[in-house]
Amino acid sequence: MANRELTPKDILEKDFKTSMRGYNPTEVDEFLDIVIRDYESFSSEINHLKTENQRLMTKVDELAKQSQASPSSSGQGATTVTNFDILKRLSNLERHVFGSKLNDE
Repeated sequence: MANRELTPKDILEKDFKTSMRGYNPTEVDEFLDIVIRDYESFSSEINHLKTENQRLMTKVDELAKQSQASPSSSGQGATTVTNFDILKRLSNLERHVFGSKLNDE
C-alpha cells in the first residue's frame, strides 16, 4: 500500500492536454470523478480495516495473556470430559458384565 502514486487530490487536479482530435474533456472529467469517489471509498475501507485489525490483534494478545496466566482452568475442563467418558464406559461395562448376573438371580 505504501507504493501508491496518486491521491484523490492528484486525480482531481490532473489536467490533460487537448489536441485536435482528443477525448471529450467533459467525459474525462466525469470518469475521473467516479475514479476519485472509488479511490476515496477504498482508502476509507482500508483505514477502517486497519483499525479493526489492530483492535482484534490487541484482543488476541489479551486473551493469550489470560490463557497463559491460568493454564490449569483450560486443562481441567478437558480432563473432566475425559474422566466423564471413562466413567461412562466403566458403567456400561459393569452393566454388561454384572447386569446379566443380576438378572439370573
